[in-house]
Amino acid sequence: MANFDINDIKGVIPAMVTPFDKDENLDENKTRQLIDFLIEKKVNGLYIGGSTGEGFLMSLEERKRLTEIVCEQVAGRIPVIVHVGAIATKLSVELAQHAYEAGADAISSVPPFYWTFDNDSIYQYYKDISESTPLPMIVYNVPLAGLMGIDMIYRLAEIENVKGIKYTAISHFEIQMIKDRLGEDFKVYSGSDEMAISGLLHHADGLIGSFYSMLPDVFINIYQAMENEEIKEAKRYQELAVDIIMASLQYDYYSTIKLGLKWMGMDMGEVRRPFKPLNEEQISNYKAVLLKLKEKHNVKDCMLLNAIEE
Repeated sequence: MANFDINDIKGVIPAMVTPFDKDENLDENKTRQLIDFLIEKKVNGLYIGGSTGEGFLMSLEERKRLTEIVCEQVAGRIPVIVHVGAIATKLSVELAQHAYEAGADAISSVPPFYWTFDNDSIYQYYKDISESTPLPMIVYNVPLAGLMGIDMIYRLAEIENVKGIKYTAISHFEIQMIKDRLGEDFKVYSGSDEMAISGLLHHADGLIGSFYSMLPDVFINIYQAMENEEIKEAKRYQELAVDIIMASLQYDYYSTIKLGLKWMGMDMGEVRRPFKPLNEEQISNYKAVLLKLKEKHNVKDCMLLNAIEE
């Protein structure tokens, strides 16, 4: 039912925010609008239902509905990776099977968290999910759920359907080690937005990140510059991205991403509690910082900064 092979999943892949209305309900129309916007901006895929998508704040049925909306709206134009992570293997398997039926191209999951699970339990978690569908599994190594060591990553790669990893640690030399050991068919996606250049220099196959919903043009420029071996140009855009990200991280950054999209004419609604939107004073302060960055970087091709007005 998938439209793309794992080898087609590369490039700039936003970890998409999930639009909610004022009552915190999934907003289908805004979700479809965001998908079309990102595809129009030439992103290479979508990663949905993860931490940036507030997936752990959604019910199982809401997560399934989000997958259905995204797969239907994308309609085979770009690959769709569905995050199916949950603490309970049974729930993750249910989400994985649903993603397959809905037409997703790959699944992904953080390791089980909250309790301290040993490596054998984590291995079995990924094995059970991976064997539940024909879809490729992209393991997710992220500090929020507890980073796995490289030996554990090699062990997980022995599972038949584990075909890649979203690597959000900052020890990027390990990306190169993984590629050298596991080969070109095992895909590594750099997940540290602030270190996109570093990930690509260490042979990452693509970029999956939170701020790509708000800054798709910036990260596409980084990726293309690196493809063309224009390091100086890539560095210019990376420095811009880092400054914007650092300003955004002063608040609940899901809120700043949705606010940035709103300034660009894409009202993505609210965040879910306990996350909170910026108040008027915070919005004013955030805007002031971005205006300074606009002057500092003197860029004419950043949609976000061009949308900011005095």
